[in-house]
Amino acid sequence: MITKEVYDFLKVLKENNTRDWFTANKKTYEQQKKTVEAFITKLIDGVHSFDNEIIGISYKDCMFRINRDVRFSLDKSPYKTNFGGFIAKGGRNAMNAGYYLHIEPGTSFIGGGIYMPLADKLKLVRNEIYFNADEFKKILDDKIFTKYFTKIWDDNKLKNPPKDFPKDFPDIDLLKFKNYTVIHSIDDNKLLEPDFYKYAIDVFKAMYPLNRFINRGISNI
Repeated sequence: MITKEVYDFLKVLKENNTRDWFTANKKTYEQQKKTVEAFITKLIDGVHSFDNEIIGISYKDCMFRINRDVRFSLDKSPYKTNFGGFIAKGGRNAMNAGYYLHIEPGTSFIGGGIYMPLADKLKLVRNEIYFNADEFKKILDDKIFTKYFTKIWDDNKLKNPPKDFPKDFPDIDLLKFKNYTVIHSIDDNKLLEPDFYKYAIDVFKAMYPLNRFINRGISNI
């Protein structure tokens, strides 16, 4: 399970986001990181129980580094103030749809789908929706899905129809997304509950049909 000590470390890191502080507290970081690694490992096994494409990966393939890339950012804080893991076929860098856990005090969430796909993969996802719009809408309207998710999340949606698709397509709005992701916010108390693992797996199961649909499309690349 995710412990209060993980949260406490992230809270203090946010207030002391410097290399000197992190170096002095590296041992504490490693301890909390191991807790998260164990939890991600358990989640991988749980996801594999219903998504057989999740195989042959470990927490090392899924977890993100805590170091920030500050080269092009105005914020020069050297470290992220969260732990995150993306469970997907081939791991976090394979650009497949998958299952994400974000641990950050006050802004934790469970997410999934595909984020910032390359242009060729994005077009394949749109093609899959274009030719199977009714199936896609059925996934989004399913009562198990809507128990946790209200919509596709994308803060950079196109205003105009994407090129190569007819403007009069009845479901053209479904093709305007640049990211096909979903997010389910979780409060701190929920994430720290002993049965949070089961809850996370239930949420991941709810998004499985969406991931299966997306990965079916991009498998044609």
